[in-house]
Amino acid sequence: MRVLRSGWLTTGAETRSFEEEFRSAVGAKHALAVNSATAGLHLAVDAAGIGAGDRVAMSPYTFASTAEVVRYVGADPLFVDIARDSYNVDANRLADALGREGRIRAVIPVHIAGDPCDMDRIIALAREYKLPVIEDAAHGFPAKSGDRILGTLGAVGVYSFYATKTITTGEGGMIVTDDDGLARRMSTMRLHGIDREIWDRYSTRGASWRYEVVEPGYKYNMTDIAAAMGRVQLARTDEFHRRRIAIATRYDDAFAGRDYLRLPPRHDDHSWHLYIIRVVSDRLSISRDEFIEELAEAGIGTSVHFIPLHTMPYYRNRYGYKPADFPESMRKFSSSISLPIYPGLTDQEVGRIIQAVLAVGDSHYKGP
Repeated sequence: MRVLRSGWLTTGAETRSFEEEFRSAVGAKHALAVNSATAGLHLAVDAAGIGAGDRVAMSPYTFASTAEVVRYVGADPLFVDIARDSYNVDANRLADALGREGRIRAVIPVHIAGDPCDMDRIIALAREYKLPVIEDAAHGFPAKSGDRILGTLGAVGVYSFYATKTITTGEGGMIVTDDDGLARRMSTMRLHGIDREIWDRYSTRGASWRYEVVEPGYKYNMTDIAAAMGRVQLARTDEFHRRRIAIATRYDDAFAGRDYLRLPPRHDDHSWHLYIIRVVSDRLSISRDEFIEELAEAGIGTSVHFIPLHTMPYYRNRYGYKPADFPESMRKFSSSISLPIYPGLTDQEVGRIIQAVLAVGDSHYKGP
């Protein structure tokens, strides 16, 4: 309401305050608010100088945006399968790909569900091959790898503030970097390639109408209305994170004794944006899809994260991928179910979800 009453609704003082507070919270030198994480990834790829004929290494086990931004600049995603013990890119397979494939110009690790990638190994590989690391930390805030927040370990990190994320602005995102040159490029390109931000043009003395277009940029800025929501959400980060951890712990405790379920990877630091269980199909008389349907009949909404990108018509047709090309991604996809996890879930609702999962599983259990 403060923003609405101020008369300034688009990018302005509120967005700048959000950027400064977020920058301080994650320990980055620069933070740039944008209207989506997809926009942030596009700006990062552009700022890294990636273009036609280049390739960017990433896992196919991710949302559409991670790969599509590479196509925006005319480059090609190079898919690398995920690790057996996580949903993240396999660092050993990544090492093989970097040593074998040509024209790779960057690596985009994705912290699926908020579980940290093997960043020590990925950063070491990137340094060896002189490649920038662009962290897709859409799920990552506020988890850490070591003593650093996910998203701050590579050249650029990008966060999502979509409605379901750990903090939200409805739609929105944030880019962080310690590189002055990358920050300048992304700041210019996020608003039409104009050399002055609108807030500067209208809040400084002198003629406000003068500006120059120095590059053909994009319309990726965040509004002050969204930033005002983000500032309140940011202040509640610890509260939200504690609740997600509590829900994940309760799920773990409830499901640990069922051998027809596999629990998600658990580390000392995890954002718990998603809680992904896997069903062991040979111990049940129903499939993963039927398990989901029975949960839906019991009133429990679930999802699947993610359908591997190499199975999508665009990537399948353009690059000739087959499902079997990335067996670990397919193994995880075919057995995974994402259960509800968000701070607003009550203890009673969490109990009802647990009861429904166990009722479905127990009723169709075949044994080891």
